[in-house]
Amino acid sequence: MMSLQDKYRDVTDLAGELGIANLQVREQDNVLYIDGQAKSAADKEKLWNAYGKIDPDYRSADVVMNIEVEEKVSKEYTVEAGDSLSKIGKAYGVSWKDIFEANKDIISNPDLIQPGWKLKIPTV
Repeated sequence: MMSLQDKYRDVTDLAGELGIANLQVREQDNVLYIDGQAKSAADKEKLWNAYGKIDPDYRSADVVMNIEVEEKVSKEYTVEAGDSLSKIGKAYGVSWKDIFEANKDIISNPDLIQPGWKLKIPTV
């Protein structure tokens, strides 16, 4: 009988190629556990797609994949009077849209930001 590690070798090899951080693959009670941190949601999606090719209907129920996506937040910026997202973005070399996306929990309207707000500045 083929081991789960062999069956899902494509998934674990891909995880290695994608540079999944803290990658741990372990087999326990006929279930393969794959844990780690992906650099992006797209990488996590690639792993699920690779798994879907091996088990298209997810019927085997023999894999538990727990891949977290690393939030790439490098800096925090406190908004000052007269700031705009474009101005802050220019200072950090990121687009105002990226800052807006990273701070949707705080900002509902990109044109209205308040002094004193602490914004996450995503890394490029």
